[in-house]
This record gives sequence, C-alpha cells and structure tokens, in this order.
Amino acid sequence: MCFERHIPEAKSAPLDVIIDHVSVVGRIRDVLGRGRALIPAEPVTYRPIGVVRNPVQKSRVDGWEGVKSDIILRPELEPALDAIEGFSHVIVVFHIDRVPEEAQQLQIEVGNEDMPPPRGVFATRSQLRPNPIGTSVVKVLHRRKNAVRVQGLDALDGTPVLDIKPYLPDYDAVADATLPAWARRDADT
Repeated sequence: MCFERHIPEAKSAPLDVIIDHVSVVGRIRDVLGRGRALIPAEPVTYRPIGVVRNPVQKSRVDGWEGVKSDIILRPELEPALDAIEGFSHVIVVFHIDRVPEEAQQLQIEVGNEDMPPPRGVFATRSQLRPNPIGTSVVKVLHRRKNAVRVQGLDALDGTPVLDIKPYLPDYDAVADATLPAWARRDADT
C-alpha cells in the first residue's frame, strides 16, 4: 500500500523497479532531513566563549596587521586552551555585533576597478553580511590562563568570540587557490 502512493502502477511494476524507487526516495529523504525544511527557519544561537580586548574602538578597512588583541575566555573554558601555544596561528570566529541589521547588504560595490560593480556579499570579506560572522587567521603571541594574545585580529574591542580553531597549513591552505581579477591586489597579474 505504501508503494501505491509513490507509484500508482505499483501492482503491475516489476519488483526491481519498486525497490529502486524506494531506495531513491529513501536517499532523498535522508538528504532533505525526513520532512523537515531544507533550510531551517528557526534562529541558531550560540553563547560566546569569550571577548576581544584591544585598543580599536571604530571599524577600519585595513591596518589590522599590527593590532595586538587579547581574547579573554570564560574562566571555565581555560582547559580548552591547553596546547594552543604550540600553534603559530589560529582561526578566530567572532560575532560582528556592531553592524545594525538594516546595514546588512546582499551586494557590495567592491573590487580593484575605478568604479566597481555590485558583487554578491558572499564573494567579499565585508562585515555587512546576512549573518554577521567574522573569521580571521591570526598569529598566536602567547597564552596566559584563560587569555590568548594574538596579532592581526580584525575585530573591535568588546567583540564576542564564538570559537578558536588551530590553523593547520596542510588542511587550511589551498596551494592552487585562485581569485578573480577584480579581487587581486595587483590587477595586472
């Protein structure tokens, strides 16, 4: 009876066709989440693991390379930093908390042209994203208890930190990565 809903001519269909149909339907259900929406509508919430402390109070386009920041974690998370000192760099995931929702954009005029056309925000590193999540690869300077000092973090003082991950060159660096011409610093290459 179950087959009859999916294949009206199930009574006359060969058994191998019915079995193939059922396995395809099963695979589709597994991929799509068994009747749930493909993209969940409910918000996702996270509790910050810590906060950024540095002298930067206002957003800037560049000049982050020399900025030293302390990432202060919640005290109970101190053991989660064990062995972090062995890595030269980490990836910091943070919440861009000072961009108002109405400032978020789907397209940004960005590029190395004199008058760059609008480009999709997902093709940029802009903070004006639908989900204000930032990531930075930063140099680890040192760790003390529940704090890590890093250099090059492009986050303002007081920014909530969501996660810290080690930077693994064999995993995170892509040797043959390419960029479109408009995204290159040297447009002639």
